[in-house]
Amino acid sequence: MTANPSKSSEERHVDTSALWTAETKADPFPVYSMMRKEAPVCRVVTPEGFEIWMITRYEDVRQALTDPRLANATEHAPEWLRSLGLVGEGDASLGRHLLTVDPPEHTRLRRLVSKAFTRGRMEALRPRVQRITDELLDAMAAGEEADLIESFAFPLPITVICELLGVPGEDQDDFRGWSRTILTAAFTPEGMAERAGAGRSMARYVAGLIARRRPEVDPAVPPGEQPDLISGLILASEDRDTLSESELKAMIRLLLIAGHETTVNLIGNGMVSLFRHPDQLRLLRERPELLPGAIEELLRYDGPVDRGMFRYTTEDVEIGGQRIPKGSAVVGLLGSADRDPARYADADVLDITREDTGHLAFGHGAHFCLGAPLARVEGQVAIGSLLARFPDISLACDPSELRWHSGGFGVVRGVEALPVRLRAGT
Repeated sequence: MTANPSKSSEERHVDTSALWTAETKADPFPVYSMMRKEAPVCRVVTPEGFEIWMITRYEDVRQALTDPRLANATEHAPEWLRSLGLVGEGDASLGRHLLTVDPPEHTRLRRLVSKAFTRGRMEALRPRVQRITDELLDAMAAGEEADLIESFAFPLPITVICELLGVPGEDQDDFRGWSRTILTAAFTPEGMAERAGAGRSMARYVAGLIARRRPEVDPAVPPGEQPDLISGLILASEDRDTLSESELKAMIRLLLIAGHETTVNLIGNGMVSLFRHPDQLRLLRERPELLPGAIEELLRYDGPVDRGMFRYTTEDVEIGGQRIPKGSAVVGLLGSADRDPARYADADVLDITREDTGHLAFGHGAHFCLGAPLARVEGQVAIGSLLARFPDISLACDPSELRWHSGGFGVVRGVEALPVRLRAGT
């Protein structure tokens, strides 16, 4: 990546229409491989006619995630995004939050949120994550088959994040519906109307939750030790600076969405990868001490976040030898970057003993995923406990029959359902 774009850089054109097919939704990696080879930085036109620049190679994506000329702030977004109400004042789904602002605003928000969202708090949740996991596995054990998404991969993280935030259990299904709509609505006027409606419903609920919680907060208890994260965020301060009401609401909505949907896909995609590689499944079952590294490899091989959030060029930028004009929407293909053979030996091979476990599944730089420690805890406990309880677990359908979802421009990607046999011979 260079400071001054070269006027001689020429755009390479390839047919990327396959990006939007059901086949690519199920398996995007052949298309990604083609793009890395033929047009690693590629201008793509969506079926709706919207123009996006996609970055496919590991080093280019990694550098783009830290380049200040690629802004997260939505005021830099192109007009077509604004026309859909996807960003700016028209976006009722989240508002301004950690993923849509840049330094120094991002630095301030991250510093305040980190007062409550501590690594120690996340690790301290491990026993509770284990108890929730055991309860779900107990319920599954009554049958011979199960939908692993509906019975396990969804209820585990939604229960954890709702308990962490202090959301009553009876409201969890509402959050599932709202967040799925916000994440997967089509980028059409109709889809955006559905997305905005779900965002408004969630916003009203969160506002009421904060109003009920404020009188109960004990200011003598540090933010990181409050009984729930909302109380911690209410108290979080530095040099007499605190989160405003709108910032607090946006942060809680972001945590509720990002705090469960990605972990559902981590568990679901991870188990699909293991089912497709029975030698690795057997190795992990026989050597549970490999679990931490296995989770990192599963995140690399087929992670829950396939394509990064939009970035917007604030000036002409050259990436990978390609000039991207000012005012463009840019997306780093995290799934492609993590399969780049220039970065990983045997990049398309799942190897849970891989020593080089670095990946971009949680992003990179200032916007590195705040919830990564919690996601790792949940992934380790969930997959480790599942294999220990049901050592003969297997896929109950042909892998080609699995239906995959990816919303909008495919930020998150996972299976709709995952039918499994819990025991051999069933």
